[in-house]
Amino acid sequence: MTKEELENENIIEVRNLTKNFHDLTAVDNISFGVKKGEIFAFLGPNGAGKTTTIKMITTLLSPSAGEIRINGYDAQKDQNEVRRSFGIVFQDPSLDDELTAYENMEFHGMLYKVPKDVLKERIENLLRFVELWDRKNDLVKHFSGGMKRRLEIARGFIHHPKILFLDEPTLGLDPQTRNHIWDYIRNLNKEEGITVFFTTHNMQEAERIADKIAIIDHGKIVTQGNSEELKLQTKTSSLEDAFLELTGHDIRDEQVNGVDRMRMHRRTMRR
Repeated sequence: MTKEELENENIIEVRNLTKNFHDLTAVDNISFGVKKGEIFAFLGPNGAGKTTTIKMITTLLSPSAGEIRINGYDAQKDQNEVRRSFGIVFQDPSLDDELTAYENMEFHGMLYKVPKDVLKERIENLLRFVELWDRKNDLVKHFSGGMKRRLEIARGFIHHPKILFLDEPTLGLDPQTRNHIWDYIRNLNKEEGITVFFTTHNMQEAERIADKIAIIDHGKIVTQGNSEELKLQTKTSSLEDAFLELTGHDIRDEQVNGVDRMRMHRRTMRR
């Protein structure tokens, strides 16, 4: 397949992407592609480079090296077009707690310059979709964690993006609420054909939801494929065992943040 054909097939195309923070390489020369309409998971422990990668893809961070194309646009040269192509749900809450659910949606729609004559209808449709229409006039500060996540998903779709980025979207939620959130996301994927890119360190979540999984560890992509391919590749019976075989450690063994990784890296460099 030629370079041109690959770009036409993939709505997200990343080549040789690197991000350095002083003497720490947070993302180390990674390459991958995501097909239109695919649900793609970035699986790895905390501190593996997942959030740094998603921030570069969504233009929040500039890469140290490499190339990113989103929906056919260069993420560095065509940032406005790239940003219009996606919605994003951050790992940390980003709603305004002092506004109502409706006001949060309305403000986001205005930022994306959604025409006023369609914004009202779009807000109602999305709030009904995530079952929050009856709470549209309630202040967000009174919402549960699951309700806030549902509102963030609805808000991220207000401008009808082609891609939805989700950074650990169910972190801190109970299992029932997590399942509820993923039901909404899969329905968006199925009904709207939206491409979904999510980061997670939850094995069951990645295996159950994703069409394709990229395992990332210490800033490098170890391997890619669907869960069955990864298990076949490692001759294991579970994704957890496959991860252990590929990385040499359990995903729970390295729940460290970026500061901890930087400290460990510096200690290693001094030896």
